[in-house]
Amino acid sequence: MEKHLESKVAVLTGAGGGIGQAAAVKLAQNKMKVVLLGGHNKDKLDLTRRAVEEYTDCLVIPGDLTDLDFLEAGVAETVARMGGIDVLINNAGVAQSTPFEEVTPEEFDRIMAINTRTPYFLTQKALPFLKRSACATVINICSVVGHAGYPLQSVYTASKHAMLGFTKSLAREYYKDNIRVHAVCPGGVYTDMVKISRPDLTPEGMILPGEIADIIWFFLANRGNAVIDEILVHRVSKEPFLV
Repeated sequence: MEKHLESKVAVLTGAGGGIGQAAAVKLAQNKMKVVLLGGHNKDKLDLTRRAVEEYTDCLVIPGDLTDLDFLEAGVAETVARMGGIDVLINNAGVAQSTPFEEVTPEEFDRIMAINTRTPYFLTQKALPFLKRSACATVINICSVVGHAGYPLQSVYTASKHAMLGFTKSLAREYYKDNIRVHAVCPGGVYTDMVKISRPDLTPEGMILPGEIADIIWFFLANRGNAVIDEILVHRVSKEPFLV
C-alpha cells in the first residue's frame, strides 16, 4: 500500500462495471476515496458502491456525462464533499460496429460526445483542483484502436485516436504543473460492452478488467521522474479485435 495515496480522492467515469468497477475497487483496497461520476444504471453503480465501501468512502453522482452542466456540478459536489480531486480516470465509453456507409450523424455525434468530448471537458473542469494536489494524475482509458483501425468501427476508432492525441498533448502541457497524464490502450478486455458487441467471444485468452486495474494502480503508485506516457496492452491472441 502506498501511504502517499491514502485518503486521496479519485474520480472515475464508467464505473458501473468492467474496467471502471475493477479500478474503483482496486483504489478502494488501497484506501483512496472513490467518486463514481456519471451513469444512469443505478443498480450497477450501487453494486460498485457497495464493493468500494468495504474498504473506503464512496460518493456516487449519477447523471448524463454528455451534459457539461452535469460535469461542472459533479466536480463541484466532489470537491465540496470529498475535499478535492487528486486523480481523474476517464473510463466511460461506447463502442460501435456499423458499416461506414451506414453511420448516421446521430451515431457519430453520440460516440464522439461520450468517448472524446466528455473526457476533454471533464478534465478541463477538474483541472483547477488537480493543480492543488501533490499527486495529480489523469488516466485516460483509450484502446488499441487508437493505434490501428478495424472494419466497421470508423467512429469508435476516430474517437479513440482523438482521445490518445488529447492525452499526449495534455501530458506535455501540464507536466510543469506536476500533473501526470497517461493513456492505457487495452485490446480485448472482457467487459459487458464486449459481450454485447461480440457475443461469440469467451473470456479465455482475453484481458480481464482486473488486469487493467492493476496497470492503473501501477501508474499511481510509481510516480517518479521516469514518466511512462502510455501502456499498450495486447491480449494473448493476435486476431484483430473490436475494443
